[in-house]
Amino acid sequence: MSTEVISAAAEVAVKEPNEPLFSKKNKRLLTDPLNDSNPITVQVLGICSALAITVQVKQAVVMSISVLAVMIGGNLIISLIRNIIPSRIRIIVQLVVVASLVILVDQVLKAYVYDVSKALSVFVGLIITNCIIMGRLEAFALANKPWPSILDAIGNAAGYAWILIAVAVVRELFGSGTLMGFTIIPESLFGFGYMNNNMMILPPMALITVGIIIWIQRSKNTALIEEN
Repeated sequence: MSTEVISAAAEVAVKEPNEPLFSKKNKRLLTDPLNDSNPITVQVLGICSALAITVQVKQAVVMSISVLAVMIGGNLIISLIRNIIPSRIRIIVQLVVVASLVILVDQVLKAYVYDVSKALSVFVGLIITNCIIMGRLEAFALANKPWPSILDAIGNAAGYAWILIAVAVVRELFGSGTLMGFTIIPESLFGFGYMNNNMMILPPMALITVGIIIWIQRSKNTALIEEN
């Protein structure tokens, strides 16, 4: 388990009974993962799916929604039963909860968006072992009440989603000339010698794109730069 993820739990207190639903503390649960505590670019978690399924924006959107559903459900369930989970089997309980939710999500995808489900292949099932989800269950949901846990799930899922979609936009646009399957780059440009960059659809370009986002992020916020 990443020490950054575990230490993050200590920074967030349990919601007080009289605390507003969207207090400053709770708003941070939604906003921090979008930038300063982004699960992919700062905590470097869940990066495998960012490399594997970002060839098309549609796949990235479906994966993001799937992770959001699993994270909200997982955080809520673990938070509700946190006081009755034996410490020695807490990881097993978390895995059972996440696995059940992933199976449910997978069945919904197969029923309503079968083509995307087929394209995502085993990566939907691998949500079970997604470090972001397991990290938030262990570091946050086990120590906080349901409402903050839901906000934490939404925030981290959103932080994961925007990176996934941003990478997918770049890769699909320059690799295939399309977005969401619709042609974006006009045919006239191809007549002038423009060509799709087939390297963009290869996994290494996903890693390079994520690296560029990390570089831009740290250029704007030098506090994120790790000391040697």
